[in-house]
Amino acid sequence: MRDSFLGMPLWLAVIASVLIIFVRGQAYYWIGRGVGPRVYASRVGRRVGEHHLRRVEGLVSRRGALAVFAAHWVAGLRHAIPICAGVTRMPMPRYLVASALGSLLWTPPWVVGGYAVVWGWLEVFGRSPLAAAGLAAVLAVAVGALVAVRRRRRRNGRDADQSGSSSSAVG
Repeated sequence: MRDSFLGMPLWLAVIASVLIIFVRGQAYYWIGRGVGPRVYASRVGRRVGEHHLRRVEGLVSRRGALAVFAAHWVAGLRHAIPICAGVTRMPMPRYLVASALGSLLWTPPWVVGGYAVVWGWLEVFGRSPLAAAGLAAVLAVAVGALVAVRRRRRRNGRDADQSGSSSSAVG
């Protein structure tokens, strides 16, 4: 395994990644603060659903800095909580500390872990291309199955909503 990433030492890549994640959080906060409650009527807001965003806003109102810190570990909330923190005008000092700590503790394991996975994959591929191809095939089947299950669940949910709404409209 190499100890550099894109020509820079791994430790520098980790620091750069932490800074990128921290800055991303600040950008989301200021977008939420600038757009305000109109974010719920935006295209993204409509797609996510106002009721979901209102629940996130409630979480930010109840938990404050803890919600901002913990959001780093939850995929959908990682983006929504900073925006809602801006919308609710969470005090900047609290937001900055929580965002900095979350970025500092969440990012390094993902960067180093991702780095290890990539170099591990390259090591497996270098020693046995057949094993790497088999692993890729298994991963492709797993991803395909996951996508198919999600689509089926989504379709079944829509079918249930439509049959429920049509029966209530008739009755």
